[in-house]
Amino acid sequence: MAVALAATTVAAVAACSPPEKEAEASGSGAASATSAADLGGIDKLVEAAKAEGQLNVIALPPNWANYGELIKTFGDKYGIKVNSAQPDASSQDEINAANQLKGQDGAPDVFDLGASVAAANTAMFAPYKVATFGDIPDNLKDANGTWVNDYGGYMSVGYDSAKVPAPASLEDLLKPEYKGKVALNGDPTQAGSAFGAVQAASLGNGGTVADIAPGVEYFGKLKKAGNLLPVDPDSASIQSGQTPVVFDWDYLNAAEATKLKTWKTFVPSGSVLGSYYVQAISKDAPHPAAARLWQEFLYSDEGQNLWLKGGARPVRQDAMAKAGTIDKALFDALPKVDGTPVVPTEEETGKAKEYLSANWAKTVG
Repeated sequence: MAVALAATTVAAVAACSPPEKEAEASGSGAASATSAADLGGIDKLVEAAKAEGQLNVIALPPNWANYGELIKTFGDKYGIKVNSAQPDASSQDEINAANQLKGQDGAPDVFDLGASVAAANTAMFAPYKVATFGDIPDNLKDANGTWVNDYGGYMSVGYDSAKVPAPASLEDLLKPEYKGKVALNGDPTQAGSAFGAVQAASLGNGGTVADIAPGVEYFGKLKKAGNLLPVDPDSASIQSGQTPVVFDWDYLNAAEATKLKTWKTFVPSGSVLGSYYVQAISKDAPHPAAARLWQEFLYSDEGQNLWLKGGARPVRQDAMAKAGTIDKALFDALPKVDGTPVVPTEEETGKAKEYLSANWAKTVG
């Protein structure tokens, strides 16, 4: 999550924590469990997690993909206190916190990471397969469950229908009607969503997610036309009308409609770039049973539908749609997608980043 690091410090476990030896005894089996079966089944996992009594999460803003409700529902369901630290931290901040707090009760139990940060830190993850592991597409998980994609979406264009005409393509945004009105969510050399916008623009202009020269050229044209704003958009700038057109993930753009009724979201045809976040358990989790139960909850029908409620596309959506367990009203309300989604590999992303770092500033500035 390419958002600023909050000043909030990592939450510490309350003073009423059980003695060290007792904690080790209750968590020793869970720490090496690669599935609930290793502990004797889901009921035994629930029992062990309740005995730990706490779960440490990090970098989960309550209004991001409905994490606020996910955290509350999990806590209420199992009677486990969820310590949510640094909700506005970045993916790298999560890894830094795990390293800095290693061996302490306040260390993160689980991670929610961008793909590139996750790929660089797999040695810190504990393999675990949830009960619904088989529903997750093979290309969206590690075969051993070391990491698993959780939720995601598609790069989109959000716009205020009261202030600009509805764009039907990326090409439309080059027109005079959009002069001084188009915002990119951050600097693509640093922010994941802005980088995704360049990859999507590349797809729509004859390039690929690895060969992003056409995408960089597209934003160069936007800048030359005077249409690209030098403003990093947020809810305040959207509601005030300062940034009436915004490139961002569809679930983040769609969420703005709850605050601004004239805000619409569309995914450009032929530019369908998909991206998923990564879920993982820390191998040094101070609450290993609770960490594993959290995963079971997230990948259950209940957890997946709660992400869907936040506008994000849960990784099990296809299997749930087939089984009839997905919330159909919420699913049907997602922004429509026309075309075959492309989810970049780490290798493709690496090539794209090399080109971007060498050419973005001189082309777009």
